[in-house]
Amino acid sequence: MAEPTASEAGAAPQAVFAYPAPPSDVKVSPLSGSEVPIGKIPYSVTPLTSAAFDRDHSVNVQDTLNSRVPGVVIDDLQGNAFQTGVQYRGFEASPVNGLPQGLAVYQNGVRINEAFGDTVNWDFIPANAIADLTVMSSNPIFGLNAIGGAINLTMKDGFNFHGADIDTRFGSFGRKQVSAEAGMQSGNWAAYGAFEAINDDGFRDFSGAEERRGYADLGVKGDGAEFHFNFTGATGEVGVTAAVPEELLDFGGRSRTFTSPQITDNEMEMYSFNGVVQATPTLSFSGVTYYRHFKQSHIDGNISEFEPCDAGLCTEDGAPLYAVGAIGVPIDPSQYGVLGSIDKTGQNADSFGVSLQATEKSRLLGHRNQFIIGSSYDRGHVAYQASSQLGTFLPKYVVAGTGPTLTGDPNAADPDLDGSEVTPRSLTTLNDYFGIYALDAFDVTDQLTVTVGGRFNYARVQIINTGDPSLDVLNGVNEYNRFNPSAGFTYTITPTMSFYGGYSEANRAATASEIACSDPENPCIIESALASDPPLKQVVTRTWELGLRGQDISWTGHERWDWSIGWFRALNDDDIIQIADSQQGRGYFANAGVTQRQGIDAAISYRNDRLFAYASYSYVDATFQSTNIIPSENNPKVETECEDFGIHPDDDDQLCLKISPGNRMPGIPRHRFKAGFDYKLTPKWIFGADLIAASDQIFYGDEGNLDKPLGGYAKVNLHSSYDITNHIQVYGLVENLFDQQYGIYGTYFNTGLAQTAGPGESGTGGPDPSLKGLVYDPNNARTITPAIPFAAYGGLKVKF
Repeated sequence: MAEPTASEAGAAPQAVFAYPAPPSDVKVSPLSGSEVPIGKIPYSVTPLTSAAFDRDHSVNVQDTLNSRVPGVVIDDLQGNAFQTGVQYRGFEASPVNGLPQGLAVYQNGVRINEAFGDTVNWDFIPANAIADLTVMSSNPIFGLNAIGGAINLTMKDGFNFHGADIDTRFGSFGRKQVSAEAGMQSGNWAAYGAFEAINDDGFRDFSGAEERRGYADLGVKGDGAEFHFNFTGATGEVGVTAAVPEELLDFGGRSRTFTSPQITDNEMEMYSFNGVVQATPTLSFSGVTYYRHFKQSHIDGNISEFEPCDAGLCTEDGAPLYAVGAIGVPIDPSQYGVLGSIDKTGQNADSFGVSLQATEKSRLLGHRNQFIIGSSYDRGHVAYQASSQLGTFLPKYVVAGTGPTLTGDPNAADPDLDGSEVTPRSLTTLNDYFGIYALDAFDVTDQLTVTVGGRFNYARVQIINTGDPSLDVLNGVNEYNRFNPSAGFTYTITPTMSFYGGYSEANRAATASEIACSDPENPCIIESALASDPPLKQVVTRTWELGLRGQDISWTGHERWDWSIGWFRALNDDDIIQIADSQQGRGYFANAGVTQRQGIDAAISYRNDRLFAYASYSYVDATFQSTNIIPSENNPKVETECEDFGIHPDDDDQLCLKISPGNRMPGIPRHRFKAGFDYKLTPKWIFGADLIAASDQIFYGDEGNLDKPLGGYAKVNLHSSYDITNHIQVYGLVENLFDQQYGIYGTYFNTGLAQTAGPGESGTGGPDPSLKGLVYDPNNARTITPAIPFAAYGGLKVKF
């Protein structure tokens, strides 16, 4: 199964390059033992080593993926660098509940998509502890959520890292951080540990972050066996600032925020045990078992659509609201000034699982063959709570939560006026995920390899109401199952170039957070309230790929080129989307028929003993392929009433937009370009730069493509390091060198409510005198998340 070596291809032995060459083998399943030469993989794959994180001193995994992996862009719905999401070919792996999660992410064989919403908390991963990382397109062997692909991380251990280092950094916006790692081996035993502590004030108001994360590994190996016990732990408090009206940014500067506080507190600890046993020269067994605990609390200040009424305080629909424990006692809204709300959510999750795999590499019919069979089981238990507290607006759109926790009246004579959308929620969710898979790669000839396989997935998601008995409609069990096949081939055209093609299917089950918020009659404050659960269908993706990849090492062995170009087309059946409700900040989830993501990825890199350079281009055309009619209250370009589409909502004046086949999906740039280099000015001094560019994207809430898109961007980052001695290095980093001002996420807001909550009804100052004179144009309801401006950092790294 091995690719030709440099000497077999007629080239001199590979030299030591200025930047390490990528690994030749990668895992095609989450577990060790499944390593396959990249030239034998029938779909797109991009491997990275720890050197990719070292070259630009990145502490966020997302940032390195953004600069180095074709097809990846970073989105930022929350306005904080530590809470960004990874988007690959239009599929998400994000920490934000409410985004459809289309990537499976693994760490040392453990699936780290969280149990409640399949979200991925990238800030839990110490970047300095990553040994290697692989991004691959749709491969059903990685189970649920691998509809767009998988990201597989392997962490360092004491066998592959010896020594110690300490890295300190200071810079713009109050950045202070320290990173440390150490590894050692004694005979058959080895130990490794890494830690990162980061404090950052953020470039926007209330956007500070405090992160602590660590990783430790204890390993032992002997003849034919290797075992590791490891621990990952993280805590964090992150100020989330979200999107801001364009007019507010122009008026008050790009540090402005829109409705605060928005604070997320996280705690996570994970213990895992993994191992590989070489039973015979061709047969190996591998496995992993783990326990993961995740606790999160989130508070979110919002504009309120509550209003005075005869009953005291009512929802926009006229449902009376009361304080918890005082149903029937009117609330006097006059004592709270301009009304706001503090929406609180919390989850306490425990998950555990086990995976086992066997790999047989004996020859079949005289030809090389690799057969993999495995299974996995994961269980998640989540206790979830949500509530809304009445508050008052202060300057800078800050909500003071001084009022009561709100509830409706479950015994209201008119069930449409029970106020259930704000009634506190308390529920338990139980997830059971089971999978069994097999994959076989057979060398038909020395040039042609055929790979076939598949995976059967079973998912059971149970929701149990543990709060108000009137919400027993939340109780339910949803089951999903599917067999996902895959088939592909690779053909070696020359010793330095191969052709590949493949077809695969994958699925993702609706998550507990989506199922419990899928009733348009009971929209949720996303991440804040859950309603009844009309069944959501699972998403099934069918992906086709074709491509070429190559590698060329010069006859001297001192130069190397790596390149690839590929085409892909992925069709999602029953794709799940989030739909905004007419009530500000609320929404629900629904199946939206067929969506399509298709395009090309092209990448090239060059390295010699002094220079490393790379470039990549991706085209991602993400479109709806089915007709949908959805509510769209805040998009000022929408002028058609839902009644005109034959839809009869409770609100007779509610507006709806039509999604037509061919409309672009929101938040997905069509064009992405990346380039960069590192150059050794002297043996001790390295200078490098990275360019990241993306084209425009559709605003969330403009699925009908009626408004102008959010503009594209291009930014340049610099990095340089100098080795004072073999043990002491100083370095500097610059982000957004030319101080480009652009947005990386866009949606819409209620201009009327924003006018009242900040500058006042006519821009006279209102709750925020600093906004005197600001009047929101009702025809411009666009809000964006601004990107970080120019920032500079300096650091010192000491190696032992």
